[in-house]
Amino acid sequence: MNRITDFQEGDSLPAIQLAPVTRLDLIKYAGASGDFNPIHTIDAEAEGAGLPGIIAHGMWTMGNLAKIFTPYLEEGFIQDYAIRFKGMVFLEDVITLKATVVEKKEKQVVFQVQAVNQSDKDVLKGDLVFLL
Repeated sequence: MNRITDFQEGDSLPAIQLAPVTRLDLIKYAGASGDFNPIHTIDAEAEGAGLPGIIAHGMWTMGNLAKIFTPYLEEGFIQDYAIRFKGMVFLEDVITLKATVVEKKEKQVVFQVQAVNQSDKDVLKGDLVFLL
């Protein structure tokens, strides 16, 4: 495995594909986060809100995106993280997490990060600063 400092501008970290999203994932996240909005766990509530089904918490997706940096935590940590939600994540969606180096500084590596669904559509996109 490469060290994070081995990656150059334009290089991508190895992508991570998550298991299909389950209702249990979202129930566990609701309990951990305190976000009990029923559009995330109850079909009738989601449909009543005009959604085709329950959707994952945006922060569930954002939190999972940090997993791509787990192998590099001995070298540093995530200093800053700014994203935009681009699409909804539904049950059974398969999310792929990606990160590409956009800038290297003396003590920082700046990444463009994204999460895409099985149709290669962005569900989240942003920037992340990894402090060495």
